[in-house]
Amino acid sequence: MLTDQYELTMLQAALRSGAAHRRCTFEVFARRLPQGRRFGVVAGTGRLLEGLETFRFRRNELDFLAERGIGDDDTLDFLSSYRFSGDISGYAEGEIYLPHSPVLQVSATFAEACLLETFVLSVLNHDSAVASAAARMVIAAGGAPESGGRPCVEMGSRRTHEFSATAAARAAGVVGFAATSNLEAGRSWGVPTLGTAAHAFTLLHDSEEDAFAAQVETFGPGTTLLVDTYDVEAAVRKAVEIAGSTLGAVRLDSGDLVAQAHEVRKLLDSLGNSATRIIVSSDLDEYAIAGLAAAPVDAYGVGTRLVTGSGAPTASMVYKLVQRQDSKGAEVPVEKASPNKASAGGKKQALRNLDADGRAAAEIISTDATPEHSGYSGRNLHVPLVVSGSVTPGTTGPEGVRAAAQRHRASVEELPAAAQRLSEGEPVIPTVFV
Repeated sequence: MLTDQYELTMLQAALRSGAAHRRCTFEVFARRLPQGRRFGVVAGTGRLLEGLETFRFRRNELDFLAERGIGDDDTLDFLSSYRFSGDISGYAEGEIYLPHSPVLQVSATFAEACLLETFVLSVLNHDSAVASAAARMVIAAGGAPESGGRPCVEMGSRRTHEFSATAAARAAGVVGFAATSNLEAGRSWGVPTLGTAAHAFTLLHDSEEDAFAAQVETFGPGTTLLVDTYDVEAAVRKAVEIAGSTLGAVRLDSGDLVAQAHEVRKLLDSLGNSATRIIVSSDLDEYAIAGLAAAPVDAYGVGTRLVTGSGAPTASMVYKLVQRQDSKGAEVPVEKASPNKASAGGKKQALRNLDADGRAAAEIISTDATPEHSGYSGRNLHVPLVVSGSVTPGTTGPEGVRAAAQRHRASVEELPAAAQRLSEGEPVIPTVFV
């Protein structure tokens, strides 16, 4: 029921006209990237496939539709036995996308494919927006930790809808965030979780010393102590006095983070705690992280700007019919000619054109012939996700997140150096229709 009413009214009218069972192909793509962005990241595919397996209309939902007069008897009968039996292919989760990249193709009867539109776009638009922003943050942090970058931790659950928060934590994990504070993301998809204490824990106790002592006694000296509730310098001294030289980390969550990081690093070193790490948070985005690159910071906690796409809360993807059977059963391309919203007809093939050094040079999209027949070579981007209604193994659950993270790392490494720039610019490689 997480759908728009017009999906059901279209279904009813198509059943009435006899066109509902024509084989169709819908494609998902974004006409453009957010202003100044150089690439996007496909995310949410695994969540989409998990939802597809339980996409059903149950008795109480059918009763609601009947009470509202949404759907006649034939429509409700179709919905009562709805099971997606078609095929879905697309870019592997974690893959880079560009303007007009056909990131998902849904091939089925109109009746089956039409019903998925709102669900597909809800998942992909949210998760891809978060992942695209998070990827820029990982770049600003010097890359994923396994590549030598400083770890980024997702901490935005309290800044968005509860289900969006879990999806955002998953999307951040796909693009190289080291951990999340969101427990459901850990339970459902194996994303590493962590957390220690907020300012409320310090304020609860009669003194900062009492709060630090309780935390160290409970979790050991390797814990992270939040040191900006009152006076940072005094708090750091207390933290070292209580936890000793093996204090794991201190966290700064307010003020001039660059200046404070330098001051705290100098103080920790003078106290013999050269191994104690400094973690910073407080409304960080990719630009703030880049601004901290020269500061002695060991990790970043990112919240609000991450879960809201860092200024681009949607990927602006659309779901368009590009091919259908005609009344004689022949497959014919269809396309919109609307001003500023035109679409290219025909089922697409996509290839990442690579130069002699293995660097991405262009996104090649073809309808009439394979990209290879047009003289291009490289890496084919579409992979099977659903075959005759069955989800491809390895694309969902924790395994799907791990595979998506690997795909993302490889895709970013393949891009030209311009992909690493945070300054506004054109897409890192052009999209070429052949």
